[in-house]
Amino acid sequence: MNTLRAIYIIWYRDILRFRRDKARLVASLAQPLLYLVVFGTGLSSALRGGAGGFPGAAGGGAGAGGGGGPVAGFSYTQFIFPGIIGMAILFSAIFGAMSIVWDREFGFLKELLVAPIDRSAVAIGKTLGGATQAMIQGLVLLLLAPFIGVELTLSQVLALIPLTFTLAFALSALGVAIASKMKSMQGFQMVMTFLMMPMFFLSGALFPLTGLPGWMKVLTRLDPAAYGMDPLRRAVLGAGGRALPGITLFGRELSTPVELGILVAFGGVMLGVAIVNFRVAE
Repeated sequence: MNTLRAIYIIWYRDILRFRRDKARLVASLAQPLLYLVVFGTGLSSALRGGAGGFPGAAGGGAGAGGGGGPVAGFSYTQFIFPGIIGMAILFSAIFGAMSIVWDREFGFLKELLVAPIDRSAVAIGKTLGGATQAMIQGLVLLLLAPFIGVELTLSQVLALIPLTFTLAFALSALGVAIASKMKSMQGFQMVMTFLMMPMFFLSGALFPLTGLPGWMKVLTRLDPAAYGMDPLRRAVLGAGGRALPGITLFGRELSTPVELGILVAFGGVMLGVAIVNFRVAE
């Protein structure tokens, strides 16, 4: 019971800080919006102009951007919209772990580690706090759906809540596992910047994970974010029975439950690493 209370307090502290910091929410949405506007508008125009290379580029799509897209029936702006939601979750979840390094530098983490609680509570509380914040920031972007021609039903929005949280949990656990070993803010930011951009670009957020060269296909299958982007795209754009190309592994297309299982397993492993790191911390 003491451990559960400690987890709740650590989680609540992160949520309270997040709720009070309105500027952080606005700033964290700026980069996804920039990608959506610049990539969506620019590449939609290029595809309409006949720049082929994407499967289904000839298919017209309604809504913002118009013209063809990576998948027939959608504009490029519509196609990358779920990926931009995933981007907001990715960046928020991993950078949310920065509070651990901040707390270490200012001594608060030391107070937690010497408190009469199991140190696993620190890792679990921080992971759940980061996942909750990232999920909220991802869901906020759903407000943009009507402006780009994406129609969402209540059932789709409700289905997106567990999907976004699962992706946020896996990525937040990764961030906490790394932050638990970092001693300086500069070092953490350098490692995260080096890690996050490849994860984002290889996740399928901006292009379908089909027809890729062999070496790139291997990298995309090793990217945990890819197993979250695919269910998000299916949930956002798959209404009306429209088929979307999914991730294939060993010649088989993965279903949403399998992809979520991979994310939960990855998050569990990373959380375990974080717990071990906190328990051996001085």
